[in-house]
Amino acid sequence: MPDLSWVRSPVGAADQHWATRLGGKSVLVLVPHIEAGTRLFDLLPLLEGDHRVQAVFTVPEPWESWPATHDFLTAQGGVVLPWAQARRGCYDLVLAASTRGIDEVTGPKLLIPHGGGFGQYRPWRPPDTTAREWRPLVGLDADQLMREGQLRADAIALVHDREQDLLEQTCPRASPAAVVTGDIALDRLTASLPHRQHYRRALGVGDEQRLVVVTSTWSGRSAFGRHPDLFERVLAGLPRDRYRVAAALHPQIWSHHSVWQVRSWLADSLRQGLLLLPPDEGWRATLVAADYLLGDYGSVTGYAASAGVPVLLAGNDDTPLLPGTATATLARLAPRWQPGQPLVAQLHAAAAARDATELPGVLSKLLTSRPGDAAAVFRHTMYRLLGLTEPPRPAHAAPVPLPSPIATTTTVPS
Repeated sequence: MPDLSWVRSPVGAADQHWATRLGGKSVLVLVPHIEAGTRLFDLLPLLEGDHRVQAVFTVPEPWESWPATHDFLTAQGGVVLPWAQARRGCYDLVLAASTRGIDEVTGPKLLIPHGGGFGQYRPWRPPDTTAREWRPLVGLDADQLMREGQLRADAIALVHDREQDLLEQTCPRASPAAVVTGDIALDRLTASLPHRQHYRRALGVGDEQRLVVVTSTWSGRSAFGRHPDLFERVLAGLPRDRYRVAAALHPQIWSHHSVWQVRSWLADSLRQGLLLLPPDEGWRATLVAADYLLGDYGSVTGYAASAGVPVLLAGNDDTPLLPGTATATLARLAPRWQPGQPLVAQLHAAAAARDATELPGVLSKLLTSRPGDAAAVFRHTMYRLLGLTEPPRPAHAAPVPLPSPIATTTTVPS
């Protein structure tokens, strides 16, 4: 739970007599949930080695806050300011992957998406309408980007030129603040591709084995929401000596239901050898190591397909998607998982569909307009907002670390 006490702050004027580095620029990182935090931690390495910069973190409140968010931040080893303290400061840069809390802090603000761009419609019901009425929300609407006639962020990161066009329709006043950065999560995934064998060894996948990744976003419409026995079905449908199965669940599942509960739900599958990835990291390395993926409309599925992994879609056609996006294109071209049919044959069909549709190339062009450039564009944008010259070394997206599945609990043999 959040610590409501006042803490010593390396960016607070009252605590400067404790500082070793003086006169630096302050960066506040807003982390309302783990998925925002993991994306922002893709940006923070772009500030590494710069003694002119001091970063601190906070969890915006009062919002729907989960203990897992505080645990995630504590594990990173940074200074975490209580929200009451953070909102009283003034910062040289505020990094946000959500609009939660962004209006209550002072400083130039960079807003980035915490998923694979703005790839799907989200049902929204006004309070004075019936439950069946909804309008599309894509994350770029005026009521999300504007407050009291003012733009909520000084720079808005977009992954694709298509989103710039969409922004000009949904919120024209925000268009001058938009920066098409590309997708740094995808660039890190791409940079990791040469390390496939290292990732496979870290996961314990043998040379003759095939790795199947099963991924689910959150909500009742997700693959795990629709199919509580999802992992049991997959494991039962694959020869255990020739296949390994890894689970990549959206961080929101872990945050809302708890680590203990997820492990409890998957206990039987874990005993059968399921590799359970933690919510914050490991999923990209496992995608690089994968031979097949079974997933839903979450962004992980699109990232996998763009990396060349054959994809089998788990889900129905009732999820409203934004036409022309990678998510909608994948839903149109990838084969659907048929739970009652032999799984191995379906995986082979997914590989054939990938080759026939040239899906990796198609999706890569839809996921980013700046392939390989996100690190450079993001660093330039952050230093522009900070009012600092960039470091002389080139900016690049680093490969992701080795995956480390959550250890299973073993019992004492009888």
